[in-house]
Amino acid sequence: MTMALGGDEDPFKDPSLDGASTLPPPRQPPPSDVPATLAVGRNASLTLGTDSLVVLDEALLERRGANCCGLGLSGKNKTTRSIPFYNIIWAEQSGDGDVTIQYAHAESNTNIRPAIISYKLDKSEGRLADAWIERLLERAYGASQRRKRIKVLINPFGGQGTAQKIYHKHIAPILAASRCELDLEVTQHSGHGVEIAQNLDIEAYDVVACCSGDGIPHEVWNGLSKRPDAARALHKVALAQLPGGSGNAMSLNLNGTLNPSLAALAVVKGLRTPIDLTSITQGETRTISFLSQAVGIVAETDLGTENMRWMGSARFTWGFLVRLIGQTIYPADIAVKVEFDTKAAVREAYRAEASKLPRKHDDRPTPSPTSGLPTLKYGTINDPLPSSWTLVPHDKLGNFYAGNQAFMSPDANFFPASLPSDGCLDLVRVRGDIRRHTAVNTLLSVAKDAFFDLPHVDYQKVSAYRIIPKNQRDGYISIDGEKVPFAPFQAEVHRGLGTALSKSGHLYEAKGV
Repeated sequence: MTMALGGDEDPFKDPSLDGASTLPPPRQPPPSDVPATLAVGRNASLTLGTDSLVVLDEALLERRGANCCGLGLSGKNKTTRSIPFYNIIWAEQSGDGDVTIQYAHAESNTNIRPAIISYKLDKSEGRLADAWIERLLERAYGASQRRKRIKVLINPFGGQGTAQKIYHKHIAPILAASRCELDLEVTQHSGHGVEIAQNLDIEAYDVVACCSGDGIPHEVWNGLSKRPDAARALHKVALAQLPGGSGNAMSLNLNGTLNPSLAALAVVKGLRTPIDLTSITQGETRTISFLSQAVGIVAETDLGTENMRWMGSARFTWGFLVRLIGQTIYPADIAVKVEFDTKAAVREAYRAEASKLPRKHDDRPTPSPTSGLPTLKYGTINDPLPSSWTLVPHDKLGNFYAGNQAFMSPDANFFPASLPSDGCLDLVRVRGDIRRHTAVNTLLSVAKDAFFDLPHVDYQKVSAYRIIPKNQRDGYISIDGEKVPFAPFQAEVHRGLGTALSKSGHLYEAKGV
């Protein structure tokens, strides 16, 4: 029996079980003769099953209808319960001979909380307990680092202003029960995340976890990129998001959830994952983008609905629908460095990566302490257009949208072929003169994962591009949801420059093509 939170899939399922098991970094293994079952009293035992810890306890019959230790003891004649290994967050033997196991328990369909089971060891089992616990933790964590050192940033201003409450109620208990080392800081003003990351002791932390919307991760990526050791910092410190704002795309893509407590568990169990970052040059400025760049409908939908933040993510749907029906166009001249130019080629590239087994370890070489950001291969927006690029007019452009992650909001899988580290942005262009009923169907198709196959949607994978808006005096350009000047810009992808935490180690938590 597993403790699912509802839906078609068990959110506690260990993703390593979908393929070959992922092994932890080199660690002193327990003795090979450690048995799978540990006796913990005359009538109880703990057994390492295929994918779960099996608790056998005859005393459970005496507590039927109760909820002992969060195990949900309902029904008759049940003496065993299972806890999926993905739920197990810590285990240890105390000095007085107790074995204590902490795990994530499904308190409801929308929330988990830490729970504990504890048993007194038989004297004869005491010498094997530590080795058995080590084997349990190996199964529970796989290749994921235990007891992560986490710098937590909380943005009290984002979304509906509830990030601090969300963190202390739903996130902190999971992180603490997992024995993570936590250093908490509340951001004080716009740009504070940049300052913190720019001055961060990268040897002291494994993860920066942002309890916020997507704005603070954007600031942290850019703060790390401003350092003289930018390449090293972006490699060593993994970035994670704990949903606490109105836009939580990073958590949706990498943690597979918008639920704060489930996201906390995903961070605890998260695997280091190389992730592409993109340099955006505009004027004399170089900005790092981790999520998306938009000109047209999506940019206006995001930035033009700031006054509707009270609606949460629904404001994006509303704004997108209004502009689609209005057949608004956003003319521009565009040049791209295409890597996969047809939908068939894009689909093949995605499926080739999806078929691979997850990496056992992050095997990228660590950059030197003097390594800054990579040199731009194609120059900046101020340089002549590369000779192999062609600037093409798009006078009836409805939307130009490039992204490095699949989901932009809960019901918006705009980039189903997106991969964390393929060296490409997924680029979507939609005509602006389509009929109204086609516009509505376009919006609906995103939520149904049918957007990719629409005939009026152009989908490519590109490694760089230049876009020059025209015939407009003013408008919106969105970089990771942040407004930038309405002016030409150029983008260039840096493969695997950054590091994030993910459940799979090499894919986003989205239905692919």
